Amino acid sequence: MDNIVSFIAASVILTIAPGPDIIFVMTQSAAKGKWAGINTALGLCTGLIVHTALVAFGLSILISESPTLFNLLKFGGAAYLFYLAYLSFREKGGADSSLKDGPKLSSLYKQGIIMNLLNPKVILFFLALLPQFVDTSAGNVQIQMVILGVIFILQAIIVFSAVSVFAGYFSNQLKSNVFFTDYIGFIKGMIFILIGLRMAF
Repeated sequence: MDNIVSFIAASVILTIAPGPDIIFVMTQSAAKGKWAGINTALGLCTGLIVHTALVAFGLSILISESPTLFNLLKFGGAAYLFYLAYLSFREKGGADSSLKDGPKLSSLYKQGIIMNLLNPKVILFFLALLPQFVDTSAGNVQIQMVILGVIFILQAIIVFSAVSVFAGYFSNQLKSNVFFTDYIGFIKGMIFILIGLRMAF
């Protein structure tokens, strides 16, 4: 039980630490409202299901030890973020929670999945985190890793949703600000470019 509590505490701290995922969620929420952020977060966490399975069954080690596969994922993820930046630059209407001029909620969900799956640093993160909290003497290592992965995903959904609500509220307060509404697409695009550069390098 103490091991689970420690894992949850570590997971929450790591989730709220500044990183591509939480910045991505905050940006979408600020630009398009809380539901945009929540759907993006659900997409990201769906991607974590795949990463959990990869770690539990040892496949992620093959990816992390293959420079070719790792670089394909890394630069593919960066290219996808640059593509999202391009779409953001073309958006009209600024901060509009209706999303009528931006991507639909289902599209944001898919964006979250793709971004997460194309981020090899998440693979390394899970490889470093999950084994530390596995009790090898208890057996069923794979099942333990799956359970830890599920716990991480559940707390990530809660944290990301809270961040989405906060960022969405912040966005609503700024809707009357002409600068914010006119340039939020450009700001969001620049943030995506920065996240892509960070992912690649």
